[in-house]
Amino acid sequence: MKEPLRYLSNAKEILSKSKIEDNIYVDDKYVKTACGVAYLGVLKAIEEHLLKKGLTKKELPKSVDAYREAINRYLSIRNGKLMRQFDNLYDVLHIAGYYRGLLHSTIIVKAALKEAEGFIKKIS
Repeated sequence: MKEPLRYLSNAKEILSKSKIEDNIYVDDKYVKTACGVAYLGVLKAIEEHLLKKGLTKKELPKSVDAYREAINRYLSIRNGKLMRQFDNLYDVLHIAGYYRGLLHSTIIVKAALKEAEGFIKKIS
């Protein structure tokens, strides 16, 4: 799981380029980019796990719904916690952080990156 953690490291590096004033990231561009890269790390972790399970690169998910299906089928049998965590990371990192640019608080962004790291380590 080196590659997903490298994505996360890159996200933190990108985030460090933003100025901080009163625990708020000033530059949206860096926050949005960092959230997007961190989310890609989460997806990469899922893909690596699926490849270890025997799926081919061609069979890897191509949409968020396909990732959810793969999590249900190969990762979270009898355990909905992993799915809830993925859904939360999707909402926070991808939608709020990257897509809509709604995240500015250093506390919230750092917590989201920490949760992404936990998810990655959990499935590795």
